[in-house]
Amino acid sequence: MQSLYTFHSFPSACSYLPEETSRLAYEIVAEMSAEEYEDRLIVGWRRFGFTMFQPRCASCQACQSIRVPIATFRPNRSQRRAWNGNLDLRITVGDPCVTEEKLALYDRFHSFQADARGWPSHDPKQEASYQESFVDNPFPTQEWCYYLNDRLIGVGYVDRLPNAMSAIYFFHDPRERHRSLGTFNVLRIIAEAARVRIPYLYLGYYVQGCQSLEYKANFTPNEVIDANGDWVPFHV
Repeated sequence: MQSLYTFHSFPSACSYLPEETSRLAYEIVAEMSAEEYEDRLIVGWRRFGFTMFQPRCASCQACQSIRVPIATFRPNRSQRRAWNGNLDLRITVGDPCVTEEKLALYDRFHSFQADARGWPSHDPKQEASYQESFVDNPFPTQEWCYYLNDRLIGVGYVDRLPNAMSAIYFFHDPRERHRSLGTFNVLRIIAEAARVRIPYLYLGYYVQGCQSLEYKANFTPNEVIDANGDWVPFHV
């Protein structure tokens, strides 16, 4: 891995829990292998593009890295319903790229989330920033596109690593929110991990009290990192 520089953000209002103060550690890399990134995932880092980050908040430990052991996962009733309700979709998996259709879908999703869930006000995503977040990566990343007939209704980015898959980000058409597409996307990644015998799916951070992230705990059984840095069974 070739690290360019590291830094900490200034303390600011947390986007997950507004009453808390957030601070992140960042590391920008020029080169990094999938194996090296998996080592970082195991100790709680995440990434967008060439930028890795990890919470370093002084007074709050609500962000918990969460992962699903594939061999023991069992879908609940609502997850089975989401699976069965989306069998009419066409899914393509390929290399990331930026298009006007994806930018428009990203903007519709974030505008809806800002209105419905109080996310920060959204500025339209520009091609350069989309490219930096999702398309330019230090190792190969998968782009999962979900189509209803010929209409793009969901896009997810997924890392396939030696012993894990990592769900980077997913956005969808808010007009199709009755389909529970976020849940379906995770279920499809779990199914793919099982098919290729990859033992873990990393889902990023679970934050109790943040509606947008609490759903991750529903993929059970699952594990989080404890105070000693060990992965242990998670109980909400």
